[in-house]
Formats: sequence, C-alpha cells, structure tokens
Amino acid sequence: MFYAACASAQTNPHAQAAPDHVSDHVSGGASTQAHSRAGPAAREKNGYVGSAACSRCHAEIYDHFVRTSMGRSMVALSSTLPEFLRSIPLSASVYDQKSNRHFEVHPENGKLYQSEYQLDAVGHEVFRNTHALEWMVGTDANGLSALIQHDGYIFEAPLSYFRQTGRWELSPGYERENLGFNRAIPPGCIFCHSGRPNPAPGSGSLGKYQSPAFTQLSVGCENCHGPGSAHVQAMGLGESYAKGKDPNIVNPQQLAGHLSDDICMSCHQTGDTRVFQPDKTYLDFRPGQPLDRVMAILMVPPTRDNPPREDHVEHYYSMILSKCYRASLRQPAEKQMRCISCHDPHTEPTSEEAPAFFNGKCMNCHTMQSCKAPAQARANTAPVDNCIGCHMQKRTGIVISHTSNTNHRIVARPDEPFPDAAFEMTTTALPDLIYLDAAPGETTPPPGVTLLQAYSQLKEESPDFLPSYLKTLRDLETREPDNAIVQAALGHKALADGQLDEAVVHLQASLRIDPAQSAIYADLSNIADQKGNAAEAVTLQQKAVTLDPFNALLQKTLVLRLISAKQYDLAETAMEKYLQNFPEDDFMRKMLAIARQN
Repeated sequence: MFYAACASAQTNPHAQAAPDHVSDHVSGGASTQAHSRAGPAAREKNGYVGSAACSRCHAEIYDHFVRTSMGRSMVALSSTLPEFLRSIPLSASVYDQKSNRHFEVHPENGKLYQSEYQLDAVGHEVFRNTHALEWMVGTDANGLSALIQHDGYIFEAPLSYFRQTGRWELSPGYERENLGFNRAIPPGCIFCHSGRPNPAPGSGSLGKYQSPAFTQLSVGCENCHGPGSAHVQAMGLGESYAKGKDPNIVNPQQLAGHLSDDICMSCHQTGDTRVFQPDKTYLDFRPGQPLDRVMAILMVPPTRDNPPREDHVEHYYSMILSKCYRASLRQPAEKQMRCISCHDPHTEPTSEEAPAFFNGKCMNCHTMQSCKAPAQARANTAPVDNCIGCHMQKRTGIVISHTSNTNHRIVARPDEPFPDAAFEMTTTALPDLIYLDAAPGETTPPPGVTLLQAYSQLKEESPDFLPSYLKTLRDLETREPDNAIVQAALGHKALADGQLDEAVVHLQASLRIDPAQSAIYADLSNIADQKGNAAEAVTLQQKAVTLDPFNALLQKTLVLRLISAKQYDLAETAMEKYLQNFPEDDFMRKMLAIARQN
C-alpha cells in the first residue's frame, strides 16, 4: 500500500538533477544488431530496457516475480478496471466529522472516481471536487492507495482501501489535516512503489512529472539488477557466461553483502531522515554501487531510556540488531546474513506458505534441535514449529492505522533486550547521528551540505539539533559559499533574526545559483512586504506560484499580496483560480463572495 509515511523519504528541492549514468560495471559498445535487439527506447533511457525485455529469456522467473508485491506495486486504471479491483468494494461514502467533509469513491464508464464535497445546513452541496483515479498503488496486502494527475502533477487521493477493515477510509495523514486532492507525490515517495518514475527536472516544485510519468509502472527487474541494455546486447551477440556471472548485469547474489543490502535499503530503510548527496537524485542510484554515493540515511541514536520502538520501513536497521545477523559477521563473507539470505525477490510465498518457506531459510543455519522452546509451545503454534511466528512476530502498525508490520529484529523471546551494539553505532566524527548506509568500516561523515539538510529537518522535531545545524552552517559559509543550499540557509537564518537586508543578499545569491526555488521567491516576497514594497512583493510571489502552482499557501499569500497592493481585480481573479484547485477552502470562498459584492 502507498503510505503517506513514505514522505519521510526526503528529497532535496534545491538539488540540480544529475545525469543518469549507467552503472560502473556495465560496459559500453554495441553493434547495430545489438541495438536492434534492445530497441531504440533503451538508447534513450540510459540503458533501461524494461522488464518485458527481460521476460523474453527469463520467462519463468518473470512469471513468478509479477505475482509478488513488488511486481504488482502499481497499476494503471485504464478504460477497463483491472481484475484485482473486482474483489473490493468500488463504491463507498466516508464522512469526516473533523473537517465536515464527505468523500466518495464510485465507478463510472469503466473508470474509478473519488469526490470530496461539503453540505450546508439544509443539505445543499457547497462544493464538489471529483477526479478520475489514474493509478492504484499497493498490492492489497494491507491495502491500496490511489493517485490522480492534474496538469502534469501527481497527487494522492483522499481515500485509501484498507484490507484489515475491508473499507475505504481516509488516506494516512488525512485524519490530521484535510488535504483534499492536493497532497503532491514527490519522487522520494513514488520511487519505491514504481519501476521507473520520470520527475520533471528543474521544475522547482515537487510532484511534477514528465510525460509519460512512468517508464515502467510496477517495480521491475532493473530496480534490483540495474540497466539491462548491455546485457541484452551481449546476449543478442551470442555471448555466453556461467549462470549469474554476466558482468553486463548486476546479480545481487554475487555482490558483497553490504552492496546487495544497499539495493534493499534504498526502499526498505527510512531512518529519521534521508538526504541526497550533493547533486544527486533518486534516479542516480544504480544497483551494485554504494547507496551512500546517492543518499545518506541517518538516524537519531537510541538510548537505553529511549530504545528503538518503531520498525515501519526500518527493516535493515532491525535486522542488524538481530543476534542472527551479529553472529553471522564472524562467518566468512559468503555466509554472512543479509536481506536476500531470507528473501527471494523473485518469489513471494502466500500467507499459508510463508511459515514453511521461512522455516527452510532458518534451517540453513539452525536445526530443529536449536529451538529451546518447550515441545508443547512449539506444537501450539499455527502451523506447528512456526519459526517466524515466534521469533518475528507481527505487530500492529503505529505509523499507519489498520496495518501490521513484521518485526525484522529476530528475537529469541519477545522481551529480549536490545544488544549493546544498538547504543554504540555513532562515530567520533558524527557523534549525534547514525550513518546507516555508510560503507562498512567507513567513519567519515556525509558531506557538510548533506548534514546541513539533515540537521535542518531534525531541528524541527527536536531543538537539540539546532546547535549542530548552526555549527555546520557556519563551517559551510566559509568552505562552500557558492552552494545554493548554503546561501538559502544563510538567508533563512538572517530572515528569522530580522536582518532583512542581509537575508536578501543571501537569498538572491541562492537564486543566481539555482533559480528554480519557489520557497526563496516566497521569502523575498515576504521581505518586500515587510519593507512596504507591495508591487515588488506581488511580482516575487507570482514567481513562487509559477514554480509551484499547486502549493495552497503560496497561492493564498499571493491573494493577500494583491489586496495589499490594492490590485483588487487581480486579487479576485487569483481567488477564483485558487478555488479551482482548492475548493474545500471555506475562508477563501467567503473572501471571494465579499470581493464580488464590492
């Protein structure tokens, strides 16, 4: 299921899109025949050929994979609804008392729609906002979420289907705030739920995508094996290699343990913040390369008084705290535990098959005599001797309602304390954060600009990180003054300190380096407004809205700027445009009514 929690996979709106380089291990050179086999699309997609190309030679593996959760992670809702939707209710009504809004899902002419509307005191509709659902995300294991597309932007729909309750309910996060159809989907969220998203480069706003928005919908072969064109070309030329040994394609089984785990971590490890390394985006990650080249996954260190509690999308971190994992590190590299020691990405057992499937994985290292539980206790599990039922128990999801998570910290007993290693994962160079995806033995912290962004996010949750943020900013002001992120941070600090002229200098410097920053234009508009320069404030706010047209706060502020500048006709037009995108806003609706009366 596509969850709002994935928004914690942070993106960097200031970063410039980096070129999509083919993986280091992929060799170049291709004949006309090989190019013909791969197809012209492969030459235009940085070596990606799509899973269909893989299926021609790996039909059995492909047939199994497309039945897994990853292989079914996303589906388009075309003119004919897919088969799996026939097992869930396609019509539902939900009333949210907190926002006093009604929500509906209903099919019509082979399409699926969602609506949000409001009723007045006598039952008349105040507004109704309806959108066709373009994609469903998820496999119905926990549920399904829906996406819409509007003017090239992708948004989450307000209702999701939850398998546990068998009902459509508010999407995660909507119970706290009514976001209507305006929760934009940044690349960091959809990256792990799709095969190959195509975010618009340099758009200055999150949620905008190229056409088509996805080169491949569901997670596919190349998400784990890397771009396949060189491999397809080699096979087209008749080259032959031992099974799994073709150097033109990544085989995770042949990688060092941390590199194969990096592939899984790219989606299955959130941490407290994920920050791109300088000039990188999600599209830069290539299986077989260290993940920390592209992003830093950082965690606030737990303490004995505040041990780790939540394991939602913390699978890698939970695993490395397991006794099984830590004991395996004393074994030769090929016997050390990693994600694919237990999981075969090509095959996913059903809930009925899972106990026997994973028992077999456990028996690779253990025997039936290894279990110290009383015979009666083992006999009482369902099924009998269910290893994961005792040692990897499912827990009710904390982050997302109506879900359950498998505890990936394999424990001998439920009350097993955390190992000392859990509280000893920081380094002298980075004492206040755990650098989860650092290469083994690496003690160098992430680059300063990466840390600056991490501390910027973390200080919003905990003021304890403010000193680290300020120290990092002071260092970067001297060492990297020509960085857009650094100049933006200096401008924000000066603005917060009331030093308006200094803030303008830094913010304008940031824009000269990277002009696609809506937030910077909004800050400059704020400063112009404080200085009484109403016309300039309007111009700057208009630039912010142009860059990020579905940002409600930016559009609402533009209305206020136009009123302040006494440009009433333009203010009324801006209100009308605002309500086209945000019809649920009662305040703006009342303002427009007053404006029309005058």
